[in-house]
Amino acid sequence: MHVLICGGGVIGASIAYFLSCRGVKATVIESTGLACAASGKSGGFLARDWCDGSPLAPLARRSFALHAELAERIADDWGYRRLDTYGGFAGFPNRRGRHDLGWLSADVTISQTLGSPKTTAQVHPGQFTAAMMRAAEAQGAELRLGRVTGIRVLAGRAVGAEVDGEVVNADAVVIAMGPWSILAALWLPLPAVFGLKGHSLVFDTGAAVPGEAVFLEYRERHGAVLSPELFPRTDGTTYVCAISSEEALPIDPAQVAPDPGAIERLEAICGSISPALASAPIVARQACFRPVTSDGLPLIGAVPGVAGAYVATGHSVWGILNAPATGEAMAELIVDGAAQTVDLSPFNPARLRPLDPKRLRGV
Repeated sequence: MHVLICGGGVIGASIAYFLSCRGVKATVIESTGLACAASGKSGGFLARDWCDGSPLAPLARRSFALHAELAERIADDWGYRRLDTYGGFAGFPNRRGRHDLGWLSADVTISQTLGSPKTTAQVHPGQFTAAMMRAAEAQGAELRLGRVTGIRVLAGRAVGAEVDGEVVNADAVVIAMGPWSILAALWLPLPAVFGLKGHSLVFDTGAAVPGEAVFLEYRERHGAVLSPELFPRTDGTTYVCAISSEEALPIDPAQVAPDPGAIERLEAICGSISPALASAPIVARQACFRPVTSDGLPLIGAVPGVAGAYVATGHSVWGILNAPATGEAMAELIVDGAAQTVDLSPFNPARLRPLDPKRLRGV
């Protein structure tokens, strides 16, 4: 059996890994570069129970456990660790604090514990994606650079893809291109996938910042309230995000750039909430698009009406967290005909109306 996976992000790499564990040949097709979009520019925060009460809960809990297992199973390093997570406020002078985190400014109030090493963890997302792909390749998978220009469908079955105009035959095809999965609606009956743009900074903080994740409500001087997220990493860097926007999705992920003024605004926020960040060199000023759907749940499953065609995208902010369980369940679905470890019915693509391909003509 040969499976083509369109998209070299964390979802595609995870599917390739779990397929290769089953002895299935998997080829990942990526046009720009492995983890070139949100999979390399996200925070990499993991939470066991933050999706409880939603259809995502079983997927998240299974995936949180898999992250720990993979860190033991695969001989590679992607900065996995358990950590404490806190919540608080900045710019709200009357708030009371319960914790003192020495690397934050005096006017930052830490009001609650959001997670412990039992319930929260982290990875470096780009390193995790690359490690999963290397592990898949060690078991027979292949990463191929090229742009998917079509999906071949014969007699109602997906039988391969066109890659830069060349036909690549396969027994099954998986669409896992993040927000760019919307382009696959030209060839398959898929619901719309949208991109929500997020901005982030990465600081070289060395040993100045301990392993403590922080979620804040931050009020700017003009009254706007943002939600900065701060994730110190094992490699001595600290990742911070806070500003999102809606903007047209470029064709090439390499063309994604921060909005004018967004990075400067984020730098000012970081400088005010932490002396350690204010004095640290900035090693990355970046933006990426997170894939989202109209109902907020990912698309994970078989494409309606086309045998051998599958989709796995739309994970929004939980893509890194839920990638392992998505990969595991997709491998089960493709090989065995049904997922066993997680119930994928809440994420069935058939729940949403397919996008009219006429809306994409000329893209």
